[in-house]
Amino acid sequence: MNTLVIDASIAIKWVVDESGTPEALTLRKRAKLIAPELLISECANILWKKVRLKELTPDEALMAARLLQVSDIELLPTRSSLAAALPIAIDLDHPAYDCMYIALAVAQDCSYVTADERLLRKLDQARSNPLRKRVISLATAEQGI
Repeated sequence: MNTLVIDASIAIKWVVDESGTPEALTLRKRAKLIAPELLISECANILWKKVRLKELTPDEALMAARLLQVSDIELLPTRSSLAAALPIAIDLDHPAYDCMYIALAVAQDCSYVTADERLLRKLDQARSNPLRKRVISLATAEQGI
């Protein structure tokens, strides 16, 4: 079974029906999923934003949080990825917390799946960036697994 790093853009699709939800659910069945522990706070923030935007009720957000809390994703400490993530963030001019996922994928020698189109575009613009091969879109991952 393949190991994949996923981020909050993927995990949130398990509990909130949105574009890409079927593909994200398929990943759960076909791969071992890992993420930096940062995933938990990012998911909580996404659920909070969805309540603010009236996309979810507070009760729906709480239920989603409970489901994520018991999901079978392996969470890994972020401390060891700090020194690797920062140069990636600087090179891409992209938020360091997103680059923690890339650093974890490099450290675990696996791919990182994201639905973050902004990050994928930044990696595409940095054509010589060898990290682009390690980061794959949700649609690509679902087809290849």
